[in-house]
Amino acid sequence: MIDCRNVFEAILKYGHDEDFRPAESNNFTPTNAAAGSVEKIEVLRKRVERGVPLWHAEDRFDYSGLTGAIRPRE
Repeated sequence: MIDCRNVFEAILKYGHDEDFRPAESNNFTPTNAAAGSVEKIEVLRKRVERGVPLWHAEDRFDYSGLTGAIRPRE
């Protein structure tokens, strides 16, 4: 995309992904990473790169069992 000056030129050159349909594969596994965490964002990034769905039915959906750092008030 170095030759493209804007998004319209990129679409003309490389096409678009409006018809993209993610496909599950052997490397599409659930994650226990908490929503919004660096780990979860990395998992989502890798899923996009592999072309699999973003959301797995068995991904963590809550924060139960997690502990957070407690900082004393100043």
